[in-house]
Amino acid sequence: MRFSAVPAIILAGLLVAGCTSSSGPESLVAGLPSKETTSSVGQAPVPTADVGDVIAQAENHPEQLAWAGQIPQSQAFESVTTEGMAVPAERPVAMIMPENPTSGASRIRRAQIYGRQFRDAHPINFGKASPRKLAVHGVDVSRWQGEMDWARLRTQGANFAYIKATDGGDHLDPMFKTNWKRAKDAGLKRGAYHFFYWCRTAGEQADWFIRNVPRDPDALPPVIDVEYNGESSCKYRLSRAKAIEKMQVFMDKLERHYGKRPVIYTAPDFYRDNLTGEFKDYPFWLRSVAAHPSEVYPGRKWLFWQYSGSGLSHGVEGRIDLNVFRGSEADWHDWVARN
Repeated sequence: MRFSAVPAIILAGLLVAGCTSSSGPESLVAGLPSKETTSSVGQAPVPTADVGDVIAQAENHPEQLAWAGQIPQSQAFESVTTEGMAVPAERPVAMIMPENPTSGASRIRRAQIYGRQFRDAHPINFGKASPRKLAVHGVDVSRWQGEMDWARLRTQGANFAYIKATDGGDHLDPMFKTNWKRAKDAGLKRGAYHFFYWCRTAGEQADWFIRNVPRDPDALPPVIDVEYNGESSCKYRLSRAKAIEKMQVFMDKLERHYGKRPVIYTAPDFYRDNLTGEFKDYPFWLRSVAAHPSEVYPGRKWLFWQYSGSGLSHGVEGRIDLNVFRGSEADWHDWVARN
């Protein structure tokens, strides 16, 4: 069969038109969205290096510990040295309350506060100043409490727990890892404390604590426990000035690492000899099991009060230390949110 010239020309034109695809570059010109994405889409402000380190570690390595790892290298200091370790050139800045604290606190789910149901093997009548009148109670624990039922302990009134982590420069409480995990699983706010050993350098002790205690943004501020211990192999008692110097080196290093100002735990005799009038910008946790802290530590503001060393509770065999937060339930939630 033969075709005329005109139909052939028309057929050729139709074939050329059919070669244009709707998925070609013309679709981009038409404004269709690209399937490519980049990491620069977000509009969030860029954090500082220090904050970024904390956030990255929390997101990429949750609950990652360094119980047998390297001491973090971010502890570089540019200053003179004391007793063989570096001292920060600038005094760390205390955690400052934000202008609008509710903006951050509203994103944090507030844990239920359980009323105190503890008993005491040796109860003390504190009169009108009874710790029972305060809302938020807690405990501090170590290996000596053994295995505990943390969930049951919480419902008895343990809304927070300070857990012994380390002492000196080479001892890790054998129950720390277990208690640290189980306390969080049970819904308690928990923090770690270090028993300070006066015969080791402050820098060694800070490095040991940092090596063993996670940098968890949800944890309570770390605690330095300073007191005299008649059972310790270290019988050396430093001068007031030297004790304060060593404490400052230790606390500076922890504050730089964890981003939280440490809490100072102490007992009446050590406080009297070394800490009266000192560290006014630091929160204190005071042991006072026979009278209100205002009688034993006149003029000292405090955050926690250890009011008993002979507490009894379901979930724990034997005795346990009892503590209370100074403030209302709302004060507690605000303080936790800020820290």
